Amino acid sequence: MKRVAALLILLTLLAGCGSNPRPQDSAYGGKGVLPQPENVQDPAEVPSAAPAPDCTPRASLRPPATMPAPGKMPAGSTMAKIAARGRVIVGVDQNAYLFGFRDPATGDLAGFEIDMARAVAKAIFGDPEKVQFLAITTADRIPVIQDGRADLVIRTMTMNCERWQQISFSTEYLASRQRLLVRRGSGIKEFADLANRKVCATRGSTSIRTIAAQPSKPVPVATDSTLDCLVMLQQGQVDAVSTIDVLLAGLAAQDPTTEVVGSPVSDEPSGIGIAKGSPDLVRFVNGALEQIRADGTWAGSYQRWLSAALGPVPAPPKPVYQD
Repeated sequence: MKRVAALLILLTLLAGCGSNPRPQDSAYGGKGVLPQPENVQDPAEVPSAAPAPDCTPRASLRPPATMPAPGKMPAGSTMAKIAARGRVIVGVDQNAYLFGFRDPATGDLAGFEIDMARAVAKAIFGDPEKVQFLAITTADRIPVIQDGRADLVIRTMTMNCERWQQISFSTEYLASRQRLLVRRGSGIKEFADLANRKVCATRGSTSIRTIAAQPSKPVPVATDSTLDCLVMLQQGQVDAVSTIDVLLAGLAAQDPTTEVVGSPVSDEPSGIGIAKGSPDLVRFVNGALEQIRADGTWAGSYQRWLSAALGPVPAPPKPVYQD
């Protein structure tokens, strides 16, 4: 893990950059140019929240009383259609260290959320390898479900009432809160220290709205990935990164010159995204999550990927069912 982290630090420093370079004073008196990552919005466009009825964001459909055996999906079900294709298509991150990232030692995707995807594949096929991973940005998460490019999205997507109008969710598989990542020694401890200063998050995330809503009036900056935010923090183009604490811990593990600080400013339960018209798949995925909570798979994956950054393995989030 330490070797992988070291390689990822190097990769972030060498990350591909795009337009809008800005000059910065050199230590030797000249002017250097720090190009920004691609598709940066500085300042970010802050979308207004769409009207949504009140709901219980964590509440999902109850799993079947008896789960079908792997390889024997009910005829006509969404799972049977996936089985006939021979693979489940899952939208994931490939740049979120510890969650969904391309291991430079193997070239394969790895991490906690990759394990969750493999657990669903195992429940359908009896084979955890029958997954086609679709690397997507934060902003892609809902569109790829709605247009059928992905069966599931497992990419630290917050369950909220607005999103429940667009897609369905599984029960919660990971609890988190929004906090800050800053450079050590910066003096920044809370959002109150960031008045008129730049704070980075991914486009299409709930984090952008939360940053913009802070009383201290920080300036939200949007990128395609949290890794791009880390690059901008390293280069001094932003003063902080703000997203869920579990992702920030992954960034801090890549760059020990940074630290996670601040009181939580939001509640961000993560669920697996599923199409609105597939309630049978929602119930099935919830059954698969019940199984991995009970058999130790969830705890084992947390121990492998997250404990070093987040501490001892907690109890899995308790499922909430609406019927």
